This record gives sequence, structure tokens and C-alpha cells, in this order.
Amino acid sequence: MIDPLRVFIGADPRQPVALTVAAHSVTWHSSVPVAITPLILNQLPIKRRGLTEFTFSRFLVPWLCGFRGKALFMDADMIVQGDIAELFELGGMNAVSVVQDQERFEWPSMMLFNCSSCFRLTPEFIDNDKNALFDLAWAPFVGSLPKEWNAVVGYGPVEGNPKLLHFTRGLPVWDETRGNPQDEVWFDELKTANSTCAYNDLMAKSIHHNRKAA
Repeated sequence: MIDPLRVFIGADPRQPVALTVAAHSVTWHSSVPVAITPLILNQLPIKRRGLTEFTFSRFLVPWLCGFRGKALFMDADMIVQGDIAELFELGGMNAVSVVQDQERFEWPSMMLFNCSSCFRLTPEFIDNDKNALFDLAWAPFVGSLPKEWNAVVGYGPVEGNPKLLHFTRGLPVWDETRGNPQDEVWFDELKTANSTCAYNDLMAKSIHHNRKAA
């Protein structure tokens, strides 16, 4: 029996397209089953929010996993181009692992948790605005992941062949955020995520084809 890899994606009702594209990219590039859970604030036991509804709910991931096993959090403005199973092999025994080769405030935008080492991250702890959380001071050990797993778009050249692109300045759907070479990668993923085949390719040989609608 294979347990699906647990992936949590921040969800903001103002741009559901981001969640659609991010989830599609994770699913179809993975070599193993994945279980994707959107973090929707009104379904969760906290009320604290910031710029987005998932600003603080991201830290609930270990609690949502019963403080067991590994789990990944990623912002919705990301697309995965590599095999997410490779990422889950990284991180070692650290409580949380992040890409540190970037601006400090971006570290928690993608976190690989060892949930059993994150017992401090209860709903009460997260909802307390005295706890900064983004400093990762709650973690006994913070591991470092390869830069290719959180390549930030819009703040200079993106090097190499990144396995995860992060459109941190905003999706390339506005005039203010267009103009990066990686924009087309996101639009290609969007096109595929919203696509379907011709009716005959899918349904012509089904039992439904010759039945009349009621």
C-alpha cells in the first residue's frame, strides 16, 4: 500500500485560478499518488489572517496531519515542474526544511514539515498574534532545500531548470506582473488545467452516447 504524499496549498477566494493551476502542476508531474488539501480559512480552527487567508494557516499543516509523517505546504502562486516525490526525499530529520538561498521572508512560502517535530504549532499557538511564526523560531531545527525547489520569479534572472516556480510578485495575469520569461510556463499550465478533449474522443464508445437526455 502506498500512502499518498500530503500536499497543502494556500487558497485565497480572490483568485481560485491560482489553486487550480498549482494543484494541477503537482498532480501531473508526480510519479506517485498525491493528496492535495487546499487551506480554506473558514474550514480551519483559526481566524488569524494577513495579506492572504493562508498567511498563517500554513502553519497548521503538522496539526492537520496529526503530527505524523511528512507534509508539504506551498503558496498558491507556485507551479511545480519537477517530481514532488523527489522533494519529499529531502529535508532529513529537520522539523521544517525550506529554500534558504533567497530573501528571508520567502522561506515559509514552501515548507517541508517533519510533522512529529512541530508540536508547538497548535491552533492556539498559531492564532496568538504575539507569535511571529514566520521567523521559524518554533522549529528546533530548520533544514535547507535546493534553490531549484523555490525559484522566485520577478526579482532577477531565474537560473538553471527550476523544479518549482514561485510567482511571488503575483500571477502573470496583470500588467504589473507580466514580462518575465517564465510567464508562458504558467499560462501553458493554465491551458492544460482548463482543457478537455473532443466529445467523441472521450464519450463516443460509452453507454451514454446513444441515450437521449431525460
